[in-house]
Amino acid sequence: MTNDAWLSRWDEGRIGFNLESPHTGLTDYWSALALARHTRVLVPLCGKSVDMRWLAHQGHPVVGVELAQAALLQFTQGSDDDVEHVSRDGFKGIRQSGVEILCGDFFQFRRDHGGSFGAFYDRAALIALPPARRQRYAFHLAQLLPPGAVGLLITLEKTGEAIKHGPPFHVSRKELEHLFDANFERTWLGEFTAIDGEREDIWQLVRKGPVDDEIQVQR
Repeated sequence: MTNDAWLSRWDEGRIGFNLESPHTGLTDYWSALALARHTRVLVPLCGKSVDMRWLAHQGHPVVGVELAQAALLQFTQGSDDDVEHVSRDGFKGIRQSGVEILCGDFFQFRRDHGGSFGAFYDRAALIALPPARRQRYAFHLAQLLPPGAVGLLITLEKTGEAIKHGPPFHVSRKELEHLFDANFERTWLGEFTAIDGEREDIWQLVRKGPVDDEIQVQR
């Protein structure tokens, strides 16, 4: 999906991908990552996902990156807690209830914008992107995470004619190998049936490379 198409969806209210409660894949499998409560979590293409509030309630400082300004406004309407406005080198955003959301293009987001992350969560980022942009996404995500950082990735497997359509897009296991295995250790954790009847797979990804002391403490 292009940036313009994504913004159009928000402008037109076509955001059925948002859930009113935390995703089952998150609540059932997050503990498998064995993260310390204070571990900072990156959420790419986060929208207004309530998953971020769930992560914050587990004790994680959460940083989401989202292109649509409307998503930030709608996120803050989900709580009566105070809202703080933040600015990080061209990215402006909000902070509420342990969640910081920066508004801008994820592909322009750098480590110095968000600091060091020990974890990430992707429920609807990879599957929102067409094939031509998924390789760039996987590489950019790897650049933002230090060795040892761990993440939870949820993908969608479609069947029949549905494979040709999206978002959300079908992402096969073979494509995941091509996208991530050069930079991440990937482990399948489980699967379940999504609302539309398609299969969702839950993956643990660990950034490859020598682990420094900082990440060892966070994990």
